[in-house]
Amino acid sequence: MKDRQRPVYLNSNLHIIFTVTLIAVMGVSSITPAFPRISDELGMSSKEVNMLIVFFTMPGIFLSPFLGILADRFGRKKVLVPSLLVFALCGTACAFVNDFTTLLVLRFFQGSGAASLSSLNQTIIGDLFPGEERVSAMGLNSTILSLGTMIYPSIGGAIALLGWHYPFMLSALALPVAILVIAGLKNPEPEKNGNMSDYLKSSYAIIVKKELLALYFATFSAFVLLYGVMLAFFPYFMKDIFNATPLEIGLITSTASIGSILGSVNLGRLSAHFSSKKLMITGFFLYILSLNISSMNGHMAFFIIAVFLFGFANGILIPNIQTQISIISPAENRGAVMSFNSTVLRLGQTAGPFLSGIILTTYGSRGIFISGTVFAIATILILQTAVHKHSGRI
Repeated sequence: MKDRQRPVYLNSNLHIIFTVTLIAVMGVSSITPAFPRISDELGMSSKEVNMLIVFFTMPGIFLSPFLGILADRFGRKKVLVPSLLVFALCGTACAFVNDFTTLLVLRFFQGSGAASLSSLNQTIIGDLFPGEERVSAMGLNSTILSLGTMIYPSIGGAIALLGWHYPFMLSALALPVAILVIAGLKNPEPEKNGNMSDYLKSSYAIIVKKELLALYFATFSAFVLLYGVMLAFFPYFMKDIFNATPLEIGLITSTASIGSILGSVNLGRLSAHFSSKKLMITGFFLYILSLNISSMNGHMAFFIIAVFLFGFANGILIPNIQTQISIISPAENRGAVMSFNSTVLRLGQTAGPFLSGIILTTYGSRGIFISGTVFAIATILILQTAVHKHSGRI
C-alpha cells in the first residue's frame, strides 16, 4: 500500500516495467545503424538486410494473441520471464554467426521472445494503476521507450564501428531483467473467471468494436511508417545523401527520440486542451510534414528537423492509442486485447521494412516519400470517420 500512496513515478513496480520496456525496443533500434555495414560486408542488398527486422517482428504477428491469452489465464509473469530468457539467449547468439541464413533463424526466435514484451508491460500497467495514474504511467513508460530508442541507435552505431556483430551482444541485458521480474515485480494476476469459450467470446466482442478497430489500424499505420521509413529507409538515405557513418546515423536517428520524449512528456498537458482524436490526427499530419521536409535532398539541417518532427508525432500518438485501448478493455480480457494491438504493431513493423525495400528498389527514394504521405492521409480519413471525440479520456 505504501508504494501506491507515493507518486506514480516512484512506484517500484513501474521501475521494473521500465526495464522490460527498454528490452522490448532494443531488438531493432540497436542494430539498424549497422545495416549499411552488414550490407557491405556480407554482400547483401538493402532489401535483404531489412529481413533482419522482418524475421524479428514476424513471430509477434502470430504469437502475441496466444501469449496474451496465456497471460490472462495463467498469469503475466509466467509468460514474461520465459520471453525475456529466449530474447537474451537467441539475440546474443546472433553475435557469433557469420552465415546470413543462420542469423535470420536466430532473429526469428529472438522475435518470438520479444512477441509478448511490448504488450505485457502495458497490460501490467493497466493492472496496477487506475484512472489518472494509468494515464501518467503510460506516458512515463512511453518516455522511457523513447529514451531507449534515442540511446540504442547511438550505442549500436558506436559499437558497430568495431564490427557489425557487436550490437547483437546488447541482447544479453535481458537476463538480469528476467531475474529482476522474478524477484521484484509485485503485480496482481488476473483470475480465471468462466470457461475458455466464454473468455474468447467476450474478448472477441471487445476487439471488434468499431473504434477499437480504428485504433488498431492507427497502430499499424504508425509502425509501418516508423519501421519502414525511419528505421529501414533513413539509414540508407543518410549514407547515400550525406555519406553518414554508422555512428552519425545513430546520432541523427536519436533526434527522433528527443522529439518523442517531448511529445509524451507533454501529452497530459496537450490532452487537457485537445481531444484524443485531434491528437492522433495531428500525429499523422506531422508524419506527412516530416516526410516532405526530409525529401529536400542535401539539406542536413532540414533532415534533422524532419526526424525530430517524426519523433514528436510518435510521442503524442502511440501512448495515446495504448491508453485508449487499455481503458476500453476490462482486466480479465486486457491481456488479449492489448496483445492484439501488439499483433497489429508487429504486423506494421514487419510490413514496413518489407514494403520499404520493394518501393525503394522499384521507385527509389521519391517513391518512399510519396507512398508514406498517401498512407498517412488514408489513416487520417479512417480516424476522422471511426473515432469519436468522447472515445475515452487521455
